[in-house]
Amino acid sequence: MNEVSKKLQSCYESVRARTDFVPKVAVVLGSGLGDFADTMSNVVCEIDYSQIDGFPVSTVPGHAGKYIMGYIGDVPVICMKGRVHYYEGYQMSDVVLPVRLMAKLGAKILFLTNASGGINKSFGAGDLMLIKDHIASFVPNPLIGPNDTDLGVRFPDMSSIYDKELSDIIRQVSIDERIPIQEGVYIQFTGPSYESPAEVRMAGILGADAVGMSTTVEAIAANHMGMRICGISCISNPGAGLSAEPLKHEDVQAAADAAAPLFKKLLTESILRFGEI
Repeated sequence: MNEVSKKLQSCYESVRARTDFVPKVAVVLGSGLGDFADTMSNVVCEIDYSQIDGFPVSTVPGHAGKYIMGYIGDVPVICMKGRVHYYEGYQMSDVVLPVRLMAKLGAKILFLTNASGGINKSFGAGDLMLIKDHIASFVPNPLIGPNDTDLGVRFPDMSSIYDKELSDIIRQVSIDERIPIQEGVYIQFTGPSYESPAEVRMAGILGADAVGMSTTVEAIAANHMGMRICGISCISNPGAGLSAEPLKHEDVQAAADAAAPLFKKLLTESILRFGEI
């Protein structure tokens, strides 16, 4: 067992000392969705990241930093209320540790959410984008280093990271609930600085529709462990160079907060249907 796997096992034992809850769906709550866990019908357990031995702690405003475990309808769900980011200074293995831990606790489905900048000029602030694929070439791959075959294969296939059946369910929910969604490719840069106008243009040439500072590495680590993955990105602002206004974190948070009611409804109804598969 390598050092990454040893830390994962230690975190697992720390959580299991507090609860035997086994989730089916894991949710990473991005900016503007922090209070999604309030919609749970029965919260079984809350664990602050600081209570888990060796676990990375979120330092970003708007990211509370705790696991919340409970039920959406009859579906057992574990939520990450606040994620950790590479730009906070953590090793990439620590950035994806929370997702790996949720898989180890039993979660089979991972629902990723984030706030992002729009690159596709047809997108507006507050739009929701179903992630069809991603570009992770500008951040360190979380699988670099010794591979633990108990977690996954050395060279995992990435041709279908975002599960077709889960994505189809989200599309159907958007139709049934009259929640408009866009679709596109998400690209991750390291941050914490926002992208330059030239970088936004480059990302668009590469085929990206939205840009942010998270998500792709979590998807890679989850795919490595055999999880089924889906994702929704909230377009909180146009990318640099597409608007006359400079980018500010407060504006990103405000746009995400404004979109939160529809975002939460889409998330809730999709999870309910995930429970049927």
